[in-house]
Amino acid sequence: MLVKTFGSAVYGVEAISITIEVNVSMGQGYHIVGLPDNAVRESLQRTESAIKANEFFMPRTKLVVNLAPADIRKTGSAFDLPIAIGILGASEQLDEPERLKDYVIMGELSLDGEVQSIKGALPIAIQARKEGFKGLIVPLANAREAGMVTNLEVYGVKHVTEVVNFFSGGSTLQPVEVNTRDEFFSNQYDFEIDFSEVKGQENIKRAMEIAAAGGHNAILIGPPGAGKTMLAKRLPTILPPLSLQEALETTKIHSVAGKLPEHSALINKRPFRSPHHTISDVALVGGGSTPQPGEISLAHNGVLFLDELPEFKRTVLEVMRQPMEERRVTISRAKMALDFPANFMLIASMNPCACGFYNHPEKQCTCPPGAVQKYLNKVSGPLLDRIDLHVEVTPVAFNELSNQHNGEASATIRERVISAREIQAERYRDHPGIYANAQMSSKQLREICVIGTVGENLLKKAMEKLNLSARAYDRILKVSRTIADLAGSEHIKPEHLAEAIHYRSLDREGWAG
Repeated sequence: MLVKTFGSAVYGVEAISITIEVNVSMGQGYHIVGLPDNAVRESLQRTESAIKANEFFMPRTKLVVNLAPADIRKTGSAFDLPIAIGILGASEQLDEPERLKDYVIMGELSLDGEVQSIKGALPIAIQARKEGFKGLIVPLANAREAGMVTNLEVYGVKHVTEVVNFFSGGSTLQPVEVNTRDEFFSNQYDFEIDFSEVKGQENIKRAMEIAAAGGHNAILIGPPGAGKTMLAKRLPTILPPLSLQEALETTKIHSVAGKLPEHSALINKRPFRSPHHTISDVALVGGGSTPQPGEISLAHNGVLFLDELPEFKRTVLEVMRQPMEERRVTISRAKMALDFPANFMLIASMNPCACGFYNHPEKQCTCPPGAVQKYLNKVSGPLLDRIDLHVEVTPVAFNELSNQHNGEASATIRERVISAREIQAERYRDHPGIYANAQMSSKQLREICVIGTVGENLLKKAMEKLNLSARAYDRILKVSRTIADLAGSEHIKPEHLAEAIHYRSLDREGWAG
């Protein structure tokens, strides 16, 4: 008897429906075809054990399992459950096998029949609804995640017997109900850290506010213990909240990577990823034999923080250059090319030199001549070209550390950032894919960032006096536009330009001695 069940395979951040055809006929041997990998081939052993452990029988005749379309490689253990249900249906152990056509079934089986969690439940649910399936059966651990998709019945199961009973008419399974709006708005502003806890560093907090308001990349340069990491970790607390569309995009990426917290339904806070400097190229941008999203995609719609930037391998840093421009990364293989979103803010930190005390107000730098420039050269010019704000962080004085007065709260700063982002949303309303000043093209820069004669003279003098490089010109204009937006000014004023010029430390000739 031939029975068809339906599953799904995840490629990139999208899912493709897979038909699992199971045929029990005269002959001998078990066969699984349709370009399966080793994990899928081993499925028959897990499936046989789970079937026997729950007092069902495994056919002793010829059993053929075909995963169609056969030209797409099937990977992972999530096909265990649909294969098991297909075998039971083909061997006439289900009372209502005709209902199988209405449901997508996914799950990994333990040898005793327990259903283990899978990756990519959210894109699988989205694809199931798109193709008109009535419902989706997934492990209980993934049910709330898949339940975010409306107009689709999602059932969470813990054991294979629950699925058998469901297709035999004796089940009491109820669809999972998830209130998308409640999940989206719950704990959206609940952060464990806050800018009010930061003592001093008012100029650095101002720079972080500008970065958040315009979506600008930033690098913090300062000695050890000056508070670079502490400040960077607080950046998500002042970013605008995720929109529902952004939250679904972010959740989908984390779901595919298996990084979604257990029993969670939706990521409603901007992600903050901080990989160690020993990370490999593939781990940062994504890839592998079965391509998976890397850290830059996991930071999509959020912040990627690279602490001690010069300590990262140069090849690792260079692979970020294209994704930072295109805001996506393409992983190409012989038979496929997958796109992963990578729209992130880069925040980096570094010591000014190997010993860490160059330009320190109190401690003496012990580096030999030329060592500071050599240390800085570990970060390439093209990468620095993509960083808008260069912020020098100095140590906090004792009288500021001991001050009991709290600084400005993140919520207050966030209100100003949101107001600036609303101005930018209106400005770029007719430019799809652009939502912040940092994403302006060169053509838009000339149209939007008009600085007048006084501003031009100021910028010309600054570039000549400070020996700023040509690449600093566009960055200064973008940052000054953001500063003007924060001030609620329609035009870029000389004071806005002056502040933007201040944030180009590494472009100054002779900064490193």
